[in-house]
Amino acid sequence: MSEAVERGPQAGADHELAADCSRCFGICCVAPAFAASADFAIDKPAGQPCPNLGADSRCGIHQDLRRRGFPGCTVFDCFGAGQHLAQGTFGGRDWRDDPATARRMFDAFAVMRPLHELLWYLTEALALTPAGQLRDDLAAALAETGRLTDGTPDELLAVDVDAHRDRVNRLLSQAGEQARAGRPGVDRRGAVLIGADLRRAGLSGANLRGACLIGADLRGVDLGAADLTGADLRGADLRGADLRRCLFLHQSQLDSARGDHQTVLPPRLRRPTHWSLTVTPVRRSGGPSPSGRSSTGRSAGHRRR
Repeated sequence: MSEAVERGPQAGADHELAADCSRCFGICCVAPAFAASADFAIDKPAGQPCPNLGADSRCGIHQDLRRRGFPGCTVFDCFGAGQHLAQGTFGGRDWRDDPATARRMFDAFAVMRPLHELLWYLTEALALTPAGQLRDDLAAALAETGRLTDGTPDELLAVDVDAHRDRVNRLLSQAGEQARAGRPGVDRRGAVLIGADLRRAGLSGANLRGACLIGADLRGVDLGAADLTGADLRGADLRGADLRRCLFLHQSQLDSARGDHQTVLPPRLRRPTHWSLTVTPVRRSGGPSPSGRSSTGRSAGHRRR
């Protein structure tokens, strides 16, 4: 579950596109499987409740997830699929109270969540795209995706998610290309850039759809008009980077990365609370220390958490 609960923008069919855990039943803490790794401290099979999930459907260690070894939970966002499934599709029936529905609910979540993610991207694309055929096609795709999410459990389970995603992604790619038309950049779609030093890569206007940027060094990089659809930013260093005009950046991507108070964000996104703070140099009576160090002996600038 994500670090903060908020209401997302409204899609054409009035779908909420960010998690509201107060109206869900902890579905994301039960339905998916996860393996012990840097993201999760334990193994958990699909369909089995996480041991940290309380009877009130809330995480018992929510405020301490990172320190307890569950950073993967802090960056997960169901895009509003959880409450839609719980309150809409299954009419408020908790899987605990109605075990017969549990399996169907968890299977349906695997369909609902990617559909809600597509709703979010389509809503973003519509905001970027001027009137014309592409905008009409995006609006039609948004309406169709919303219709699919409003289906019965059986109708949801019959959806070919991969085929629908492929059709929508073609439109989203066109929208990204159109939005970047005035600032064409390098094409690094799907590139594996794990741990790469990209500080001089010239990524303004770049196509980074689906790029693997785990641990990449993006300090001070201008990502203006860069398409970050699905880019994996886990552990990426965004300190001092300029993200204010990048395309299709989601809050969960920021939450998985590292940054500081000099990272420039789009107005709609919030600075993650775990990002490092700026260290203010201590000025001595004669002015700043010639060595550039504070009285603590640490270099002035940014402190790595």
